[in-house]
This record gives sequence, structure tokens and C-alpha cells, in this order.
Amino acid sequence: MAYVRPKKSLGQHFLKDQNVAQKIVDAIDGLKQKTVLEIGPGTGVLTSMLIKKEDINFHAIEIDSEAYEFLQATYPSLGEKLIFKNFLKLDLVEVFKEPITIIGNFPYNISSQIFFKALENRDLVLDIVCMIQKEVAERISSPHGSKKYGILSVFLQAFYDIEYLFTVGPEVFNPPPKVNSGVIRLKRNTRKELDCDEALFFQIVKMGFNQRRKTLRNSLKSILVDLPTDNEIFGQRPEQLNVEDFIYLTNLIDSEIK
Repeated sequence: MAYVRPKKSLGQHFLKDQNVAQKIVDAIDGLKQKTVLEIGPGTGVLTSMLIKKEDINFHAIEIDSEAYEFLQATYPSLGEKLIFKNFLKLDLVEVFKEPITIIGNFPYNISSQIFFKALENRDLVLDIVCMIQKEVAERISSPHGSKKYGILSVFLQAFYDIEYLFTVGPEVFNPPPKVNSGVIRLKRNTRKELDCDEALFFQIVKMGFNQRRKTLRNSLKSILVDLPTDNEIFGQRPEQLNVEDFIYLTNLIDSEIK
């Protein structure tokens, strides 16, 4: 059997525990999307279980040539559904003509970029089940008011309902990472679009959290120039605002600018 070496440059930590893998795969049961894309299958621990699911149209994408060749040899039935490419450069709309569920043990170093790509394709990527660094998993799933709540929490919670499923220790990986991992599930909510200027919304959220200890009156100074800030929302810190509050704030600033 060919051996795939974990590569530090790709942030690879291969899952080797069958029970954990089964729990991750079980988390897609009941989801409506029957087209499933696994990101970074590596040695194929999740792949071996996903390929047996007869109710899904399974695809996988791998950037590592050694892993790709191993998977090609091990699962020849995948054929062209095994894509040799960088997921971040894949044109999802070109490849998939129907909504998809994404699954995977995401490399820690690109997990945020994967989420931003999913956000860009949010009408295609309707569900995500993934294992990521525990700290990031908690951040994404944290409600407003929490110290862990941040930019990614707001952006993702605007369009997805998020559940933290379970924690995974380092010992189930080769090589073991230095931190715990967390498995989360994201399901696309009913929000079609933000009821505000989206670019301004993203700008306000980023600026607010980049100086999260300050009140919004101070952290948003550069766009508030000369605008009235007597509304009580400006006296709050960014983590105190939920998605609806940020939409309200965006519209407030937008109307004043105009």
C-alpha cells in the first residue's frame, strides 16, 4: 500500500481514528444536498466511508500529488470525481450545477479562506461539516456577547446556522497537532441577502473587530467623520452586536453618508 507523507507546507494532519471519522461522516445524514465534496481527503479515512454511501453523489478535491495518486489507485471508481486542484482556485459554479455539501478535515492554515470561499458561493454551498482548530470552531459558533465572537462569526452567522458538534484530541492524527480540534456543522439559513449595503457591512464588521476593545464610536472613526454618533449603538463594542444589529448599524451609517 502506498504511503502518503504528511507535509508541513500543506498543513496536513491526517486523521487515523475510524470512530471519529464515522462521527464526522454521520453528521451529513439528513442533509438535503446529495452532492458532497470532500476537501483534502489525504489518506482517505473519510473517503473510504463516504464512497460507500449510495444516497450521495460524492466528489473529492486534493492538492497534494502524492495523496491524489494514492486515492486514484485506492478508489479507481471515483474517476473524474477526484479533482486534482487547489480548492481555493476551483470555480465551484463551473463544476457543480446543483447545491453541495462540503465535508472535510480542513488544514488549519487555510480554514478561514475555505469559509470565505463558501460565503462567496453561499447559494451553492448549502451545508458544511468540517473539523478545524477548536479555537476557530468555537469562534465561528459563538453567540454575540462572547469573547470568542469575531469577524468570521458575524459573516458566517449571517448566512448559516452553526452547531458545534464535538471536540477531538490531537492523538487521533498523524502527526498530532499541538492543539485540539472541533467539528462543526453549518446549514444555510433562509436569508437570501443582507438588507443593507453588503460591502459597507463587511467593512464595518472588520473595522469594529480590528479594535474590539474600543466602542464602535472610536473604532469606526475613519468612516464616521462628522456623522452624528448619539445613537446608543455607537457606545457598544462589536461583540455586543448580533447580525441584525450590524445590519441596522450599516443602514444607519449608510443613510447618514448619503
